[in-house]
Amino acid sequence: MASAYNQSDGGRFGDSNIVGHEKCESYFLFRGETTLGEGFRTFLYFLGLAYCFIGLSAITARFFLSMENVVKHSRKVVEIDPHTNAEVIKYEKVWNYAIADISLLAFGTSFPQISLATIDAIQNIGKLYAGGLGPGTLVGSAAFDLFPIHAVCVVVPKAGELKKIADIGVWLVELFWSFWAYVWLYIILEVWTPNVITLWEALLTVLQYGLLLIHAYAQDKRWPYLSLPIPRTERPEEWVPGEPPSPKHENNVYGEYSEILQVGEENGNVVDIFSIHSNNDTDDAAESSNQHFHQEKDLHVLSLWKEQFVDALTLESLESRKLNCIHQRVARFSWQLILAPWRLLFAFVPPYQFAHGWIAFICSLLFISGIAYILTKLTDIISCVTGINAYVIAFTVLASGTSWPDLVASKIAAERQTTADSAIANITCSNSVNIYVGIGIPWLIDTAYNFFVYNEPLRIQNAAGLSFSLLVFFCASIGCIAVLVFRRLTLKAELGGPRFWAWVTFVYFMLLWIIFVVLSSLRVSGII
Repeated sequence: MASAYNQSDGGRFGDSNIVGHEKCESYFLFRGETTLGEGFRTFLYFLGLAYCFIGLSAITARFFLSMENVVKHSRKVVEIDPHTNAEVIKYEKVWNYAIADISLLAFGTSFPQISLATIDAIQNIGKLYAGGLGPGTLVGSAAFDLFPIHAVCVVVPKAGELKKIADIGVWLVELFWSFWAYVWLYIILEVWTPNVITLWEALLTVLQYGLLLIHAYAQDKRWPYLSLPIPRTERPEEWVPGEPPSPKHENNVYGEYSEILQVGEENGNVVDIFSIHSNNDTDDAAESSNQHFHQEKDLHVLSLWKEQFVDALTLESLESRKLNCIHQRVARFSWQLILAPWRLLFAFVPPYQFAHGWIAFICSLLFISGIAYILTKLTDIISCVTGINAYVIAFTVLASGTSWPDLVASKIAAERQTTADSAIANITCSNSVNIYVGIGIPWLIDTAYNFFVYNEPLRIQNAAGLSFSLLVFFCASIGCIAVLVFRRLTLKAELGGPRFWAWVTFVYFMLLWIIFVVLSSLRVSGII
């Protein structure tokens, strides 16, 4: 990956349109790409983006498996019964529910955007203008999280099934910090120091993530003076409870979530990698009970790792061979062939049963960072070739593609949990993480360098366009939350309910997202 195209500070994120742009001399792999037609090059680069998003989805499945193992880890606690003086052995969760939602779940699902923004900041280090790719992607991702993912979660429960937030106090705390994150971003962009970010503003942005963690934990533990006196109902013991296996599920093709990676096929069972759960007895169903979890720990790690490579090289599963329709078999075989490179690459991630899932968790994040780096390169070239403002690409394509882990996490939680806590908490917490960490850390890197080397703040190219997007997002967010509150008051639940009203809510949330994307894209492109 290289580039022969020199751009001025922040120039690629200023106002630009497709007409009249100069010939792009950037290239992705080799210089000969510049001799191809612009239309063909654009098609190839967008195809590369789509292939990276598929890979991102695949590694996300491994990330979730490892995260579930991390979250479910428990410690042995020995207590003395005061009446009998006998030892009582209990197992307590190491991770607090609220902290796990905000840190592991929200941070992990937002890691593609965080990696992309950090890489963009490192590439712009030493420049007076900040890169716009990261902030644009993170604000666009926040809109995707709040509107389309809420829309999906509302229709996921079965017809008539209602799922409400059990701990409304924790959700209100998370919602406050999520809204404040975007108010804070607008303040430092337009009010305190317009169009520039100082070192102290960037530092305060990052530190507010710690305040969010403390406040959420205080609310969960009902600390006096720091928590809202709101009662709560019990949440499920597991983050995503396991489902009992059934023949119906075993023969299910899973529709759009086509299998990419197969684990534990020795009993003829297939794990759909786009879902972090499965219905077989040897893998994900085992995660739903401590007894099976401890059995998994006894398995030989090297044999499991070897099995991952064998499965990655298996292009046709036992389930595929049983299909009577030749067209379905050919389609699934072709799909597996296309995805074979990702499957083989991600087989290097250690089994999630090892070290409580931490090694697989860290390795998954490293692979996500690598894919994010490729995405930044492809986006730069697409913006260069087409002349489309990079903010527009960030708001739309990058935001949607990198938000897939958030969609998967919330969808699965909405399907399998008895409450709506984790599904909705993932959305609000991810939006907070996007600002406090995703934008805060990259800006802290650049502002610290500029402060100590140039004694200058970090200038924001097209800050007015970004601020306008924040205003549109804030107004649309109020409309989104108002509908959730209305559903709580009328249907007694945020998710599910009568099919007709669930789909009406779905359409309404999707319209809010379309309005945000269209208005933001027109503004940063200088059209409005």
